[in-house]
Amino acid sequence: MKLPRSLSGWTIAVFGAMALLMGAVGLAQPDILLGLLGFDVVPAAQRADGDYTRTFMAASSMASFNMGVYYLLAAVTDWRPFFRFTVVFRLVTTVVFSGLILLDVAPARFVGVAAWEGLGAVATGVALLVERRRGERATATS
Repeated sequence: MKLPRSLSGWTIAVFGAMALLMGAVGLAQPDILLGLLGFDVVPAAQRADGDYTRTFMAASSMASFNMGVYYLLAAVTDWRPFFRFTVVFRLVTTVVFSGLILLDVAPARFVGVAAWEGLGAVATGVALLVERRRGERATATS
């Protein structure tokens, strides 16, 4: 198994592993994931006709699982353009998720998801900046 070769690669790998894991949990046990995210867990037998929560959970969990694979692949290949791309869009995700909380579309406990996205984006961004500065110094002195 290949490991990431850079600090920024490790930040991407950690996020990828978490996305893959949460996707797998959501597919296997959606009620566990709903509870972790702060949503009310309603037993399947008590759900109203037309309640597609479980369908949505399956779809979003599969997307999370796939995204985890993409991130892990990017991490082990040290695909820097992907790392930079994720910083921007994870910050956008933070804003959107925070907005959902402020608009009472998502429960306040969902702030953990927004924070995870934002902190991950900042960690990757800082790692990329540190690596860039190290590279510029090495080039300037050679």
